[in-house]
Amino acid sequence: MSFTETTRTSWLARLKNALIGAVIGIVLVVAAIWALVWNEGRSIKAYRALTEGAGVVVTVSADEIAPPNEGKLIHISGKVTPDGVPADPEFGISAEGAVAIRREVEMYQWVEKSESRSETKLGGSEETVTTYTYTKEWKSGRENSSDFRQPEGHENPEMPVDNQSFAVDSAKVGAFAVSGENVAGLGKQTDLKLTEEDAGHAEQVLSGTVQLDRGGYYVGLNPSQPRVGDLRIRYSRADLSEASFVAAQSGGWLKPYTASNGREIFLSASGTASAAEMFDAAQAENTMIMWLIRAGGMIGLMVGFSLFFSILGVIADVVPIAGSLVRFGTGMIAFVLTVLVGPLVIAIGWFAYRPFLSLGLLVVGGLVAFGVVWLRRRSVGGASPAAPSAAQ
Repeated sequence: MSFTETTRTSWLARLKNALIGAVIGIVLVVAAIWALVWNEGRSIKAYRALTEGAGVVVTVSADEIAPPNEGKLIHISGKVTPDGVPADPEFGISAEGAVAIRREVEMYQWVEKSESRSETKLGGSEETVTTYTYTKEWKSGRENSSDFRQPEGHENPEMPVDNQSFAVDSAKVGAFAVSGENVAGLGKQTDLKLTEEDAGHAEQVLSGTVQLDRGGYYVGLNPSQPRVGDLRIRYSRADLSEASFVAAQSGGWLKPYTASNGREIFLSASGTASAAEMFDAAQAENTMIMWLIRAGGMIGLMVGFSLFFSILGVIADVVPIAGSLVRFGTGMIAFVLTVLVGPLVIAIGWFAYRPFLSLGLLVVGGLVAFGVVWLRRRSVGGASPAAPSAAQ
């Protein structure tokens, strides 16, 4: 099911939109520059805190809480025992021995997809042909059909329940207590099989027929012939037998440890892991986050510069081929500015947070460059050819 719509935007309207885009571009460039500088500080502070933590952490037995370690950064590995049973109170579903359960809900609903093709006309106006396609799909989360280009006949009902996780309030790791949220994400996920009794209880909560289907609920008449609004509800449980933590000992609890620079340290891993392994993994994660934010900042710069210069392409679109050439040129300018500004901002941010190391690297680099030039001049001077002797 699809339909096609053709719209025409005048040159003046496009110029107005380009002006707005230029302002947004400036804001985006400023935001990207701020993010790049902030990211350098964030990554360096995290690195320093983790380095400090790795130097003071003490590995202790999880079976005994030693008062002399109060407030210290400790590393433990031990058996995990949940305090209580995770449960979904709305449907009465629980899992004995698990650290958490998760409810996953899908609804059969209308989904809108669009594909556009634009063409610039003589005089600078733009004609856009958009094809809207509507299909029925199982999706987690509701598609807001009121935002569809053609909502009539494609209405999606509200979802009576959503995805949600339920963790135990706390758990014990040996003799130590830890928040349930800190162990829920470490557990191994497996399907939680439901029963006819569970389906009967769910039918009292949900309007419609509820039946078991592939270990979960199906809310609807026929799973093989779904209708818009039908639901599929699945449950999974998270089990964790053993875990390792690096945290501060605080009254028998494991709490975040505050480093001297104010950064908090709280590391966790499923199974048995040494303190060194956990700090190495944390440093690797910090490096990965640093590069991801750097990449995001560079993309933000590129988009921002492109939006800022897009008005030139719209102005030149009075003659379509001229607009294409100008747009290509401004795209290259945006790329060059991104390549120049991005690394420069990163370098400034790095220098701001590590001035002494940066100055040391500059001095070393200058000495190396001086040494290379001096050796090159000496070798050239020593290799000067001798004057030819006169013929006898």
